[in-house]
Amino acid sequence: MTDDPIVFSPAPGAPELAAATLNIDLKVLQDNWRQLAAQCGVARCSATVKGDAYGLGIEPVVRALTAAGCATFFVALPHEGVVVRAIAPDCTVFVLDGLLSGSAAYYAENNLIPVLTSLDEIEEWTSYCASSQQRLAGALHIDTGINRLGLSGADVEHLAGVPQLFEVFDLKLVMSHLTNGDQPGAETNPAQLALFNQLRALLPDAPASIANSAGIFLGDEFILDMVRPGVGLYGGNPFASRPNPMAPVVHLYAPILQVRDVAPGQTVGYGGAWQAGRPSRIAVLGVGYRDGYPRSLSYPAHDGPAHVMIGGHYAPVVGRVSMDMITVDVTDISTDFARRGISAEIMGDHVTVDDIARWADTIPYEILTHLGSRYARLYSPFDSE
Repeated sequence: MTDDPIVFSPAPGAPELAAATLNIDLKVLQDNWRQLAAQCGVARCSATVKGDAYGLGIEPVVRALTAAGCATFFVALPHEGVVVRAIAPDCTVFVLDGLLSGSAAYYAENNLIPVLTSLDEIEEWTSYCASSQQRLAGALHIDTGINRLGLSGADVEHLAGVPQLFEVFDLKLVMSHLTNGDQPGAETNPAQLALFNQLRALLPDAPASIANSAGIFLGDEFILDMVRPGVGLYGGNPFASRPNPMAPVVHLYAPILQVRDVAPGQTVGYGGAWQAGRPSRIAVLGVGYRDGYPRSLSYPAHDGPAHVMIGGHYAPVVGRVSMDMITVDVTDISTDFARRGISAEIMGDHVTVDDIARWADTIPYEILTHLGSRYARLYSPFDSE
């Protein structure tokens, strides 16, 4: 276990000068990864750390996951892979967005494995392998219905007719991606799996992967040889309508800057969107849309109102979310708790990232990846082995 929390702050050495604090529990992150790995049996459990590890910080996240035993990482772009490689020089790094045109040498120099998504990419990678006289690793992405990146069925049949290609590069993985993995009853899930198994059977034998965080829980047949969890690692619910099997990693707190009395009939915030119907006390909190707190959580919000927690009590968001502040109704909360300097839980055990995503009518991925740069970021200790 490391000795002390690591603090990244806009005011180095003085996180109290940052309005809000983002606590990232790296031990819980490790526990989430271990839980998913245990769910997979003998299959390899990787970690998807694209987008700065879903906004949590790729460097501390990779260090913690490597210490937990993770040895395979997925990123979106090659420069993300270089960061991972510097932290974990012996790990395997796959680049999901494929081989960027003209960049083969960069991938090779940094020991990055492109997930090849088209015949053009395969041609460029094999040409580089041949010209450099290196049998470099590569992966293939087969599209089975999501219609984004990926080889078509016709592309796979073409590759099956030129087996000599696979003598030029080392096929390390064949993968696909589920369209509705977060919906366990979706008919597309078994249909995609069946098509994937059918198409990969045409190719040389290689490890296979189709499951993301949600796919891990769809059944043993989806586990295959490797799984690629992402949002579940960071505490987000992999499912659209099931209880969350993962533990929260992110805890966001913002201080009460001021509490003010608002008379009946008075309004709060831009546009007067909320009007007091009784003598009210309104707390102003130091967090806003510049910090990634969605403006769409302005009163009344989708399926809202949105809430924060103060002193064990929920306080609804009233008025509009502004750049640096939100306002919440603390009329029914004791002044022992609702006073200047007390912190409110914006996201954590009681107000989850999934709650915020629901109120914002979006997904937890977007909430996490939009966490701002003004927080004092505190990373908890993690298990060293």
